[in-house]
Amino acid sequence: MAHDDDGPVGYKRPPKHKQFQRGQSGNPTGRRKGVRNFKTDLVAELQEQIPIRENGREMRITKQRAFIKALVAAAIKGDMRATNALVSFCTRSLGSEDKEDADATPTAEDFDIIEAFVKRERKRHRSKLAEDKSTTPKRKG
Repeated sequence: MAHDDDGPVGYKRPPKHKQFQRGQSGNPTGRRKGVRNFKTDLVAELQEQIPIRENGREMRITKQRAFIKALVAAAIKGDMRATNALVSFCTRSLGSEDKEDADATPTAEDFDIIEAFVKRERKRHRSKLAEDKSTTPKRKG
């Protein structure tokens, strides 16, 4: 073991002149303090409040809440992409009590139920369009 005027030098005992100086970082080119990542920025942005008008009342809600309200409203109106996105978000965020239910693949019966629902919605949408056309006054021109 070598002895300097700095004290014993060896394993886990570097010489004093090679040790980190007080106030100097050991990784000067590393990540700066306070740098935020994408997830942190996204959460902060979604927590900002915005004014909206609902049922004639002005209120302030978070952007996240406004996004969810818009998604649910679109799904209720019959937008299948919004419905799929909503179901996907629900299963990911709410999870399932039973692991077997979460891992189960859809059965033929599940697809039949979805197909019947889509047919009913399309039929309802077509009848509503036909009703709107019949009640719309025709222009003379």
